[in-house]
Amino acid sequence: MEGRLSGPKGLIRGLTNYGDRDFAWFLRRSLAMSMGYSSELLSRPVVGIATSGGDFNSCHRLMPELLAAVKRGVLIAGGLPLEFPTISLGEVFLNPTSMMFRNLMAMDVEEMIRSQPMDAVVLIGGCDKTVPAQLMGATSAGIPAIQLVTGPMMTDRSQGERLGACTDCRRFWAKFRRGEIDERQINEVGGHLATTAGTCPVMGTASTMACIAETLGVILPGTATIPAVHADRLRAAEATGAQAVRIARNGVTLKDVITSRSIENALRVLLAIGGSTNAVIHLAAIAGRVGLSLSLARINEISDSTPVIVNLKPTGDHYMEDLQTAGGVGAVLRELSNLLDLDCVDIAGNSLRERLSQPGSYVDRSIVRPLDNPFDPRGGLIALFGSLCPDGAILKRAAADPALFEHQGRAVVFDGLNDLAQRIDQPDLDVQSDDILVLKNAGPVAAGMPEAGYLPIPGKLARAGVKDMVRISDARMSGTAFGTIILHVTPESAVGGPLSLVKNGDAIRLSVCNKQLDLLVDDAELSRRRALVRPSSLPTRGWAGLYARSVQQAGLGCDFEFLTESGFAETPCGTTNLRSEVPR
Repeated sequence: MEGRLSGPKGLIRGLTNYGDRDFAWFLRRSLAMSMGYSSELLSRPVVGIATSGGDFNSCHRLMPELLAAVKRGVLIAGGLPLEFPTISLGEVFLNPTSMMFRNLMAMDVEEMIRSQPMDAVVLIGGCDKTVPAQLMGATSAGIPAIQLVTGPMMTDRSQGERLGACTDCRRFWAKFRRGEIDERQINEVGGHLATTAGTCPVMGTASTMACIAETLGVILPGTATIPAVHADRLRAAEATGAQAVRIARNGVTLKDVITSRSIENALRVLLAIGGSTNAVIHLAAIAGRVGLSLSLARINEISDSTPVIVNLKPTGDHYMEDLQTAGGVGAVLRELSNLLDLDCVDIAGNSLRERLSQPGSYVDRSIVRPLDNPFDPRGGLIALFGSLCPDGAILKRAAADPALFEHQGRAVVFDGLNDLAQRIDQPDLDVQSDDILVLKNAGPVAAGMPEAGYLPIPGKLARAGVKDMVRISDARMSGTAFGTIILHVTPESAVGGPLSLVKNGDAIRLSVCNKQLDLLVDDAELSRRRALVRPSSLPTRGWAGLYARSVQQAGLGCDFEFLTESGFAETPCGTTNLRSEVPR
């Protein structure tokens, strides 16, 4: 693959504008020398290293070790490594939701890459929104880039049971809500759920995005599933640094690698591993950065022909460290090879066909099944359409109860997150086990699209032994969660979607077979209700205000239009190409 980049290389790239280029280079070189670099080092290709660690990000605790290893690799290969910090998104430490800050991190990454002199960049991150934010930003920045994921944590044990965040934390919390375990027991479990550095050790969003990154070819082959604390993770970091120098010289960028064909390969893998619903949003956003769109109808077509072949929580029994020893993403790609486009290339310029032609490693068939003997004959995710979600919604079929796949029930409606928190456990809540829980005003515009779609089972039903119900919202759900949960209902309620019209007692019908979700209320009544809807009150100041005005719907990846490939179009002074569909 031929690189397309030209122009100055190294520290002379993108000189600060003083109106005197020679002075700008003289000053930059003088200050670079003040950092103690030799003239020989300063003449090398510059590899920027974007770090996303911080004390509010437990997933990235070993960032200093990874950074040191990347620098070794860059130096060995003949480059000059220069680190720089970006925003750090620690999933559980952000309010109101990390999703609200993914686009901010993407902007940070893009602008820091674009504004500083580097010939290539290594992106180090792992926590849920970090990998998509870094890929979005680096894709738009347009210089050679390679990802390094931090890796999943290892599991621990408590009272003879193996535990790992966060599927097991949700499972035990549900037991606590049902009264099956007491406060002492839940606290004991809590001390064993997350005991090493790294991302959640199940097929949650972080692990899903790592597997997708390897499928897209933006991280080194075989590195998605290496545990964070394993020595191989440091060797992968060193090799990534060395590869960054090579791509700095050949000029291959993420836009050469992220194509319609590689994105479809990523969708196949997402469906085969029973991956996170969040990945649909992130893949749509990444696709938008190269001018592509993600068709939910096409997801259904792929899902019907792509079985689930990986046995990991939350849809199975095992953990990421098991997938690593079972053959990793390479084993999954080999099983899917007849369904993939093998001519797609990775950041090193090697085709998927070339990779899979190499001898494979041992495969544990209790973890990765052959294609003709899957765990489920159909993919883990499907898109739903219908009168309640005309632009689509997502169901993680692999994590849902098949007994609820064809279901009609009475709506029990919550108008927002506060309403949900206040009423869900009230003993007088009018709810039965065959009802359908509905949450409004939790979409991207209304609330930043938090992981609130995993509505808890109402307290009185939980204590009676109810473990699953159909739940519907315009929110997201953690990739570690499970249940018959319908997410990303689009258009969301805050922009006038049909979800905003649902009332207590309305009949709703779900048909997984037909991929339909319908509100069974006649048009005349819906028109009457629509006339009574008032615009939502939205923030106007700062990042929250910009987000609410600019964020697109879930089907477009919740990116800002002015950050997508189409957003690069220049407009005359005094005009804007920003667009908002929020009613005012």
